[in-house]
Amino acid sequence: MKHNRIGFKLGLAILSVFLIVLLSLGFVIERMFSSFYYGEKEQETEELALHFTAMAEAGDSSADRMMLSFAEFSEVSIFNIARDGSTKLHSGLHDAADRSFIRPQETAAIFNGERVNFLYTDPDGGRYFVSGQPIAGQTGIQSALYVMSSTASMEQSLDAVRRILLLAGIGAFMLALGFTWFIARILSRPLVQMQHATRKIAAGELETRLSLRRSDEIGSLAGAINDLAADLQRYRDTRQEFLANISHELRTPITYLQGYAKVVRSGLYENEDEKNLYLEIIGQEAHRLQQLVDDLFELAKMEEGKIPLKLDTVDFAQIAAQAVRKQELAVKAKGLQLLADIPEQAVMLSGDGKRLEQITLNLLENAVRYTEQGEIRVTVREENERVQFIVIDTGIGIPEEELPYIFERFYRVEKSRSRQYGGTGLGLSIVRQLVDLHGGQIDITSKPGAGTRCEVTFYRKLQ
Repeated sequence: MKHNRIGFKLGLAILSVFLIVLLSLGFVIERMFSSFYYGEKEQETEELALHFTAMAEAGDSSADRMMLSFAEFSEVSIFNIARDGSTKLHSGLHDAADRSFIRPQETAAIFNGERVNFLYTDPDGGRYFVSGQPIAGQTGIQSALYVMSSTASMEQSLDAVRRILLLAGIGAFMLALGFTWFIARILSRPLVQMQHATRKIAAGELETRLSLRRSDEIGSLAGAINDLAADLQRYRDTRQEFLANISHELRTPITYLQGYAKVVRSGLYENEDEKNLYLEIIGQEAHRLQQLVDDLFELAKMEEGKIPLKLDTVDFAQIAAQAVRKQELAVKAKGLQLLADIPEQAVMLSGDGKRLEQITLNLLENAVRYTEQGEIRVTVREENERVQFIVIDTGIGIPEEELPYIFERFYRVEKSRSRQYGGTGLGLSIVRQLVDLHGGQIDITSKPGAGTRCEVTFYRKLQ
């Protein structure tokens, strides 16, 4: 985890979110304080202006003196401007010579009886709230009273608030930095473990497994990686076993062919009967080799989807009955009972007749091959839109742990029995592919020593 780029990116993303939240929150708080201070200052200035206006309109001889004293006490500047633009009264620290805040449009509005409020910046950069109020007399508006309140103290308070916000933001950012580092390390650790595990799996170490036990999406991903590794390992083992099996299956008939062909070619036989026996063995092994190659070729075409079905409406009961008749000799040779429960009336099904017959024959041949005594029961059943083909035998059975793998190519439940019972080991693989091509499903249940039940279900789609 020295170069934990996942953790770095994750931490950077979390930290970016923290930073955006902190900046947004700081900006909002600063705006709230600024709006509050500016609003309070503006209201205070307007209230002072109204108070001074009331004093000026009272007409008392001491009003001007009171206004001057109150203005100094309130730390504001007062300008009382006559209609001709002259200054009737000035008080406060603001330079009396600076009259740039007295603008014609605001002055005209005041002499029309309106009140004005605005923010003013003097030539030296000082900022003031200005409230303009009309002073009424007996003959109408006599003058315009301007009250100027400096924002210096307010801005000092705002600067103090901004410093506090900045320090709090830096502290929060440092806290977020540590929290983010901790969270990123925790969150990225399983991702890094999965990265290392997948690299090992890609390098061929298919025994690699993740030990993460979590109920969230990361746990699901870890479980999926473990499942993938298990599937790849099983695929590798199966492929190796497949290559070993096909080598064995090919080598055996080839050895027979070479050996007996050499015997016949060299004349190493005593009579014609022995010669014919050797030729018959050669023929049998050649047929076995041809059957193996044909099965492999057919299975490969099925898996690639290159076998088109010649769909037609066929009588499945007739197909099953023909398969049963073809197995009668083999059944009698082994002394078995073959019980068929096949309807006499037609059982119509949409499918490829040749492939459906191949399915029934393969399943019956398997049942006969692995049953030494007892009976084989064949049933064809109609249920609404389904047609079922069921084969039950009393053969050697299949262990429960082997059932998930019986449809794999060359898979042997008992490796030592492969030559004893014959076959290419591809029958069930071909059956499974053909059933899938017909949109059906196949289920096999079995118990060692008690026999096997194979049930194929087709969904009827009449043309």
